Parts: sequence; C-alpha cells; structure tokens
Amino acid sequence: MPLFDVTDAPSEGDLAAIGEGLTAFNAADIGPSGRRPLAVLIRDESGKAIGGISGYTGWGWLFTQWLFVPETLRGQGTAGKLLEAAETEAIARGCHGAWIDTFNPQALRAYQRQGYAIFGELPEFPIGRSRFFLQKKLSSR
Repeated sequence: MPLFDVTDAPSEGDLAAIGEGLTAFNAADIGPSGRRPLAVLIRDESGKAIGGISGYTGWGWLFTQWLFVPETLRGQGTAGKLLEAAETEAIARGCHGAWIDTFNPQALRAYQRQGYAIFGELPEFPIGRSRFFLQKKLSSR
C-alpha cells in the first residue's frame, strides 16, 4: 500500500519524481510538449535583472508565469513591451496562443490592452479578489 507524506519541504528529487513522471505520461498520451523556458529581462545600468517576464513555451502555447515591472517603470507601457517581446519569440518557436493569469486589477487591464481576453475566473482567490485567466491568439506579424 502506498505511503502518503504531506510536507512543506519536498526535496528536489521528490519534485523531480513528480515532474518526470507527469512529463513521461503526457508525452506518451499526446506527444512531447517541446517545453522551453522563455524570459524577457529588464536590466539596470549595471546589468542586474530588476524585472521582466518568466515563463515557457510548450504544445504551441506561451505561458507567462511571472511578470514584474519595477515601480519606476510602471505607467510607461513596459508590461506591453515585455509581452510583445515574449510573444514575438513564442511565434518564432511556432506558438499559436498565449495565456496568463492575474488577480491584480491593473495587470488585468494591461493584459486586456495587449489583446488578451478572459476565459476563466476563480472568485475569492485571494479573498476579496478574483483570479482571471486570459488568452490571446498569436499570429505571425
């Protein structure tokens, strides 16, 4: 019988067992994802990363996991420029769509200005807000 171990400190090996198992299952089920990391970094004058986008491409989609714009660069269209750069690279990798999620109202408006449309909502995540899931069709420009 399996033993269940609830933990808030899984080892890298523990997480690798889950990730590798799921990756192998999905590859056998629908084919390899072709997953590749994708980042667009904002660097300061010294070359230090101070913000940007982090995500990945796989199965023809760009997923933006994190997008952070430093306060000094907000309100200048920086988020849109980051998304555009990531989308351009995703298209070059053969992607046909992009998706992102947020519970920040300002970010939601920024993503919608970039052509992302809501396809799902998770109310009260976190309490008092909704988490929105957005997608965008990508095409060669």
